[in-house]
Amino acid sequence: MQHRPVFFVSDRTGITAETLGRSMMTQFDGIEFSFTRLPFLDTPEKMSEAIERINTVLEDERVRPIVFSTLVNAELLEQLRRECKGLLLDFFDAFNAPLEAELGIKAAHVMGRSHGIGNFANYMARIEALNYALNNDDGVSTKNYPTADIVLIGVSRTGKTPTSLFLALQFGIHAANYPLTDEDLHSRQLPKPLQPFSDKLFGLTIDPDRLQQIRSERRPNSRYATSTQCQLEVDAVESLYRAEGVRYLNTTNMSIEEISTTILQQAGLKRRLFA
Repeated sequence: MQHRPVFFVSDRTGITAETLGRSMMTQFDGIEFSFTRLPFLDTPEKMSEAIERINTVLEDERVRPIVFSTLVNAELLEQLRRECKGLLLDFFDAFNAPLEAELGIKAAHVMGRSHGIGNFANYMARIEALNYALNNDDGVSTKNYPTADIVLIGVSRTGKTPTSLFLALQFGIHAANYPLTDEDLHSRQLPKPLQPFSDKLFGLTIDPDRLQQIRSERRPNSRYATSTQCQLEVDAVESLYRAEGVRYLNTTNMSIEEISTTILQQAGLKRRLFA
């Protein structure tokens, strides 16, 4: 399989460059990419070190690195263009010129606006949502459920916790999650702590084979990870969802980003964050 090194360079966190760059690389099959993020390149000295690192990869591996950039500083970008031997793709450079022409004003070229604190109220809303998700994880307490935007439910290892955290960090959603146990499933009704909040519930499910694979990595050779147990739990939980009228989603072939966005749309949640 062909191998290609990919670098994400930025004068701030590099999150934007990596997110966009990785998304573009998913469109190219049959190539093994290795990814490296080089953040906070905000001086000529730091940029020189990064360029040397990129060029060394070209010399050692005899393959041209791909370099995605979100540099705001024009001088640092020019240094990268002049000295870097990789294929340079700069996102800001590609879009700033047509946007400036359309809007009739020059871009500010200020570092850190995408991932800085910026709007303090927006930043605090993110932190508050994250704290809510952490404090209401895995059914530890249900006392805060009256203020939940959504309560994710499902059997163990269906993605409840990472989805709750992503909803908080990306959208500012107050998401709690509650695990459904064997005892809950045998009763064939919602656990009592959840019953007052039936309108906030959203179920997650998963194909039994995939569930067994995930559980086997966590607890190999346990009853918890057997094919029979996984099949029984999935059948029971989906039956419970249908009986109780709980909306639910099969997460088997979905990323956390896709799961969270689908839930946001299907549950009609109003996001608090837009950046």
